[in-house]
Amino acid sequence: MRVLDGAPAPSASPAAEPAPPLAPPPSPTDRRHGDDDAPPRGPSLLRRLLTLALAVVALFVVLAGFSLGSAVASAGNTSPSERAVEWLRDHNAGGLVNTVEHWWFTSHPPKEGGVPDRDLTVAAADASPATAPAPAAKSHTDAPAQVPTAAAPPLPGEGVWQPVGPSFGGVPAMYATQVRPDSTHTSLLAGLVWIDPKLASFSVFPGRQEPGGSWSTPAQVPVDRRLGLLAAFNGGFRMGDANGGFYLEGRAEVPLRDGAASFVVHKDGTATVGQWGRDVSMTNDVESVRQNLVLIVDGGKPVDGLDDNSNGQWGDTLGNKVLVWRSAVCVDAHGGIIYGAGPGLGAQSLADLMQRAGCQRAMELDINPAWTTFNFYAPATPGDPNSVHGTKLLPDMKKPADRYLSSDDRDFVAVFRRDG
Repeated sequence: MRVLDGAPAPSASPAAEPAPPLAPPPSPTDRRHGDDDAPPRGPSLLRRLLTLALAVVALFVVLAGFSLGSAVASAGNTSPSERAVEWLRDHNAGGLVNTVEHWWFTSHPPKEGGVPDRDLTVAAADASPATAPAPAAKSHTDAPAQVPTAAAPPLPGEGVWQPVGPSFGGVPAMYATQVRPDSTHTSLLAGLVWIDPKLASFSVFPGRQEPGGSWSTPAQVPVDRRLGLLAAFNGGFRMGDANGGFYLEGRAEVPLRDGAASFVVHKDGTATVGQWGRDVSMTNDVESVRQNLVLIVDGGKPVDGLDDNSNGQWGDTLGNKVLVWRSAVCVDAHGGIIYGAGPGLGAQSLADLMQRAGCQRAMELDINPAWTTFNFYAPATPGDPNSVHGTKLLPDMKKPADRYLSSDDRDFVAVFRRDG
């Protein structure tokens, strides 16, 4: 036999060896993730979706945390906790905030019984005579009658109006008093201020955040008006909860609503409170309108439904029966403007308080200790507007006495002396 290229000749075996058996096809568990021809497995797809969902949640948390952090760290005269709560309300968590606040205030009710731990003297910023010319006697409004007490017997000075602030020709532009809100919480004191519309004028100021929009009117009492500043007090709910509108500088930043309780300031500086579309409406002499919910006193009487918050007319942030700091403003039978505020008040007891003070029509303003503020103002140095300082109506009001002398996040009402 011939040999080719040195290769040995094949043996003369009569038959070829059998082929080895084929390996079984790989099971699904043997497939590699990198196999191009292998379809995605169920568990692998689920892991991918979970990873994607976690990434989205993580991104949301980072963005939300950044947004919340920016809100808390932003400039303003509110505390970080107050800014955090406002951020939650602005990001669809108002229901959660309301639930927590409702639980807190109902779990920590005001004390029952007892007596106040201070006297009832109202300390105004200054009681010196005003330098403005004294108006004629006919331009004065008679001071209101003593406020009946809700808890007998009355304390010394309870419900007795005391002159506060500067006087004009010997006649004060404001009187104040303190009274207990009801016959149960006898250690609490609410404050009331009566303002003579013939000796004082009113101006509404927008806040940095409420009611929103851009304004030429500043969010504080400007320095050039401070020597005439007598007092200032809080506005109403945030506009998203007020169920009403806001009008200033010839425009309604938030549309005015028929039927809403309205604090209206006219171009001559006079003010009133009424139901929009019935007692007050848009005319050429309207300077500003601040609406909030519906009236709590009408025709000299508390309105029906206050205890059960009929149709949610008085808001749903806390519920009407929760006893908390509340405030209100009203007009009396002679056109005087009365502000009232205090702790341990429900909507019904707030309305009762304002009725006893002589209100014909009253509207609730803001609530909660963070937002109820009334301050008197006067200069420490005569003629120096930069020396103007404030004094609280009630010493346990939370915000500082100089609130409204720097930019504020909420709208407010300032009271100025009327110079003749």
